[in-house]
Amino acid sequence: MSETSITNVPRPSASAPPPVTRGRRGLSASIGLLLAAILAVGVNMLADRLLARARIDLTENQLYTLSDGTKQVLQGLQDPVTLRLFYSRRLGAAIPAYGAYAERVRAMLDEYVAVARGKVRLEVLDPEPFSETEDRAQALGLQGVPVDQSGEQVYFGLVGQNLLDDERTVPFFQPDRERFLEYDLTRLVWELSNPRRPVLGVISSLPLNGDPRALMMRQPGVGQPYVVMNQLRQFYTVRDIATDAQVIEPDVQVLLVAHAQNLPEQTLYAIDQFVMRGGRLIALTDPHSESQASRPSPGQPPATNTASNLDRLLNAWGIEAPSDKVVLDQRGAWRVRADPRDRVQAVDYLAWFNVPAAGLNRQEIATAELAQVTLASAGAVRQREGANIEFTPLVTTSERTQLVDAARVRQDPSPTRLLAEFQPDNQAHVVVARIRGVLNSAFQGPPPPPEGAERPADFPAHRARSEGPANLIVANDADILEDRFWVRVQDFFGQQVTTPFSDNGAFLINLADTMAGGEALVSLRSRGESLRPFEMVEDIRRNAEAQYRQTERGLQERLEATERRLRELRQGPQGQQANTVITPEQRAEIDRAREEIRRTRGELRRVQLELRRDIDSLETLLRVLNIALVPALLTIFAVGLGVVRARRRAEARA
Repeated sequence: MSETSITNVPRPSASAPPPVTRGRRGLSASIGLLLAAILAVGVNMLADRLLARARIDLTENQLYTLSDGTKQVLQGLQDPVTLRLFYSRRLGAAIPAYGAYAERVRAMLDEYVAVARGKVRLEVLDPEPFSETEDRAQALGLQGVPVDQSGEQVYFGLVGQNLLDDERTVPFFQPDRERFLEYDLTRLVWELSNPRRPVLGVISSLPLNGDPRALMMRQPGVGQPYVVMNQLRQFYTVRDIATDAQVIEPDVQVLLVAHAQNLPEQTLYAIDQFVMRGGRLIALTDPHSESQASRPSPGQPPATNTASNLDRLLNAWGIEAPSDKVVLDQRGAWRVRADPRDRVQAVDYLAWFNVPAAGLNRQEIATAELAQVTLASAGAVRQREGANIEFTPLVTTSERTQLVDAARVRQDPSPTRLLAEFQPDNQAHVVVARIRGVLNSAFQGPPPPPEGAERPADFPAHRARSEGPANLIVANDADILEDRFWVRVQDFFGQQVTTPFSDNGAFLINLADTMAGGEALVSLRSRGESLRPFEMVEDIRRNAEAQYRQTERGLQERLEATERRLRELRQGPQGQQANTVITPEQRAEIDRAREEIRRTRGELRRVQLELRRDIDSLETLLRVLNIALVPALLTIFAVGLGVVRARRRAEARA
C-alpha cells in the first residue's frame, strides 16, 4: 500500500524549472536593468564633469583643433574676456552657406571657452529686427546686411570686451576668410589681453600710410594706406620717423626701414646706433620698387630712380644686398598680359614670382606655417666673405633663376624678351634672411648735424659694438608690402574686405612679432574650409556642360541653317518677295523646314533637361551616400555584433 502510493506520486520534470525559479530570474533581470540605467546615468554625469573638455577632431584639416599659439594666448589670460557673438538666424535660413559657417564659428568659440578655463565668457545673441539687441549691435559697430527687399538687416559679427571696457570687433564674418578664422579670433583676444602695444617705428620713402593729396585729387587707389600697415596697427603702435631723424626714440622696439631712399648720414647713424643699443631692425631694400613705379606722387612724373639700399650699414655688418641686380625665377612666375604687338595673349613675367613652401624656411617660426610669399623685381641677399655672423635664409628662390641687370625691369620691361633671353644659372638665391651676431658700428663716431640744425639734448653716447648679439631681418624686396602682390580688397556694403591670396602680410607681421618677442601669434596657421563642395559632382558638371555645349552648338548650327533655308523659300532672290503663288513642292519643303526647326528646338530643350536631371540625381546620390552611409554601416555593424553575441550565448547555454 505504501509502495503503491509512493509510485503514484507525480514527480517534477527535469527540463521545466519550478515557478519560484522563474520569478527569481525575472526579478534579477529587472534589478539588472535598473542598475544598468543607474550606471549609464552616473557615467554620463561623471564624464560631463571630468571630461567636459575632451574632444576628438575627425576633420581632415583639423578645423576644430586650436594651434599652440592660441592655447598659449588663452591659457595666459590674466583677466577675463567677454565675447558676444551676434548672429541672425534669418541669415542662415536665407543663405545656408552662412548657417554652416556660423556653426563652425560657434564651435570654434566653444573651444576657446574650454581652453581658457573660465577666462573667456561667451554670449550668443540674435539681433531680431527693431529689437534692443539690434540697436546694441549697431552701437557696437557691427555691420548689418540686407538679405531681401524688405529693408530688414541681418548680423553676423563678434564683439570682445575686457575689464577696462576696451572693445575689439569683427564687423561681419566672411566665409572667404574662413581659413583665417582662428587667426582673427586669437588676434582679437590677444589685443584685449595686451592693451599696451609695442612701438613699431617706420622709415620709408613710400606712402605706406596713404597719400592725402592723391585722395584730394580723386586717386583713391593710390591714396589709400597699404593693407599691411592697417594690419600692423592692430598689434603695434605705429610711429612714423622722419627720413632725416638724428635719433630713434628709446621706446621704439622694432624699426621697419622700407625702401628708404638717399638717407642722410645722421639718419643712417641713428639706425646704426639703434641696432647697437639692442633694437630690432627689419630692413627692406629694393633694386626696383614696383610700388614706387606704380604710385607716382600727385602732379609728379613717374620716378626714374626706383632703387634703394643700405650699403653703408649692411656692408659694415657683413651683409650684401646689391641694388643693381634683379632675380628672375621661372618656377613661380606670374602670367601677365603680353605686349599688344605680340601674338601671344599671356606670358610668364619672370621678375614677378611666387615662392612656395619649399622655398620658405620651415625651421623658422616666422615662415614655418606659411604657404607662399610673392616677390616682385627682387634682389639677392648674401653673407659677405669672412663675416662672423649667423646668416639664416628665410625666403629662397628655386634653382631655375638668373641674375640680370636691374635696368632691364626698370625701363620698358618686356616679359616676352625676358623670357626669350632667359638662361638659368641653376642656383638658388636668398631674398630674405635673418642675421644674428655681435656687430661693429659702421661709424667711428656721430657725424656732424645737418647745416642749420642742432643735436637733440638727450643725444645718446656712441656705441662701437652691439650690446650682445644683434638680431635683424634683411630683405632685398620692398614690394612684399605692395597690396596687388598678395591681397584682394573688395567693397562689401561700404566695408573694405581683404582676402589674401599670398602670405606676404602674415609674413611681415610674423617677422615683427618675433622681433618684438610676441611669438604666440606666429604659430597660427591658416586652416582649410569646412564648406567643402562635392568635387566629383563639380567635375562631372564641368565635363557634362562641355559636352552639352558641343551638342548645343551643333544643334544651333542646324537650326540656323534650317531657318536660313526657310527664309530663302519665302523670299525671292536678293531679298525680293517670292511669287505669290507657292507650288505644292515649295509648300511641302516649307513644312519640312518648320518641322525641322520644331524638332531641333525640342532636342535642345531635351539635352538641357537631361543634363540637369543627371547632375541632380548624381548629387542626390552622393549626398545620400555621404550622409547616410556612416549611420548605415554603424547599424549593420551593431546588428551583426548583436547576432554574434546571441549565437555565443546560445552556444554557452548549450
